[in-house]
Amino acid sequence: SVSAFLLNRSSDLIMGVSGCGKTTLLNILGLLDTPSSGDYILSGINTSEMNDDEMANIRSTKIGFIFQSFHLIPRLTAAENVEIPMILAGHSQKMRAEKVAKALARVNLTDRSDHRPEQLSGGQQQRVAIARSLCMQPKVMLFDEPTSALDPEMVAEVLDTMIELAKSGMTMICVTHEMGFARQVADRIVFMADGEIVEQNSPEEFFNNPQHERTKVFLDQILK
Repeated sequence: SVSAFLLNRSSDLIMGVSGCGKTTLLNILGLLDTPSSGDYILSGINTSEMNDDEMANIRSTKIGFIFQSFHLIPRLTAAENVEIPMILAGHSQKMRAEKVAKALARVNLTDRSDHRPEQLSGGQQQRVAIARSLCMQPKVMLFDEPTSALDPEMVAEVLDTMIELAKSGMTMICVTHEMGFARQVADRIVFMADGEIVEQNSPEEFFNNPQHERTKVFLDQILK
């Protein structure tokens, strides 16, 4: 069961070795996958009782999802890529222009608004993807290892953007192996192994006093 997994205005980080179920859990939380058993309660409603239209509406208006790949349309500028979900939602041109400008400013890309993806670095493309989600004013942002496809020198600019989102009060769930980011941002760290959540704790307790043997082995390997 993933009932009551989220806390309002919290930053929850999910960690674990490859194949342990991190992305599957994130996809369930983002209504991209359906759990094979158990219940997922979202805003007081069991998601198994929602129809396809209700889930599609929540995905598009309440949940921002940032993947490892940027999924930008090559022929469109940064501003046009950010605008896409608002066009699909039927927002007016004036509203779209205002929200695009605000979202790009929030990720420090105002001066790149007329650039196409091929003219942007990997870190800038990921920030455009973040802006695209932000323009819909989601209640929660889900990040699936958003820096894993980036060159090392570009990781910091994306993490800085995520840190600013956390400071602003955005509710976030992030799959990551960035230890420094976890220490700085997380309200709670969730550790998974073999498809199960085996430990949940504050960053201080997670790193300094892990309770589960699998957590201890993981940290020993990662921190070394």
